[in-house]
Amino acid sequence: MTAASSRQRLRQCLAEGRTFWFAGAQDTLSALLVDQSGFDGVFTTGFGISASLLGQPDMELYTLSENVQVVDHIANAVRKPIFADADTGYGNVLNVGRTVRALEKAGAAALSLEDQVSPKRCPAAAAPLLTLSVADAVGKIRAAVDARQDANLVIVARTDVADPEEAIDRAGRYAEAGADVIQPISRTFHDHAGLLRLRQACGRPLSLQLMEGTWTAELDRAQIESVAAFATYPLVTLMSTVHALQTNLAALSAQRGQPLRELPCGRASMAAFKTLIGWHAAEHLQAHYEVGPTAA
Repeated sequence: MTAASSRQRLRQCLAEGRTFWFAGAQDTLSALLVDQSGFDGVFTTGFGISASLLGQPDMELYTLSENVQVVDHIANAVRKPIFADADTGYGNVLNVGRTVRALEKAGAAALSLEDQVSPKRCPAAAAPLLTLSVADAVGKIRAAVDARQDANLVIVARTDVADPEEAIDRAGRYAEAGADVIQPISRTFHDHAGLLRLRQACGRPLSLQLMEGTWTAELDRAQIESVAAFATYPLVTLMSTVHALQTNLAALSAQRGQPLRELPCGRASMAAFKTLIGWHAAEHLQAHYEVGPTAA
């Protein structure tokens, strides 16, 4: 599926009022696993990219170019639509325009922009958060909408303000500026009724991040689909990877020098991994194009 057809598919889903379910990926391998799962699309989590690429916290330490490179690599490996985390847009309204164009060109079908000051801090791990003025935040959304080359690219406006009334006001203003979807953070509202109120007030469907330890992760499917265009599990692949590696490395270190025993977390076989990574298809393609020396 091309980037253009992925964007068209996502836009059609939005128009029909259906919920698109994403799982987060921090690199190309995790994105490939999401692509081969039952999820509808891949979310490129900034929290995970910062950890995977730099081994650093999500404080906008990785650059636009690094983010775009990750999205580009993922787009070359997966078939399902990509929802990209664009953080604050990496600067002012001019930077936002460049960010949108770059991520769209890399293959994103949707992207989110948040109204924190730059450099941002991930609301899952930091408090309090500093947000832009409403005027500056609206300007960024307008710049993002005008910068996209494909009208099907979905612009998600995230507000990180903690006060529910302010969040509702901002959501309405972002919708007026052209945002297609509104994303609140979990600490702003405290129940499904609050999300319904936000959805009705701004006139746009929501994007929900379903993270372990937050109340939104306890919502049932019907509640989520009553308000959300996008429902995302952003950190499951990252945290699963970290847990499995820590557990197995500890066990392996304890038994080093001995015959390899079973490890606490199961592992993929080499045969299964080669299938996952496309080894046999690559060999076939190589054999198709490589020919031996012709006879004299």
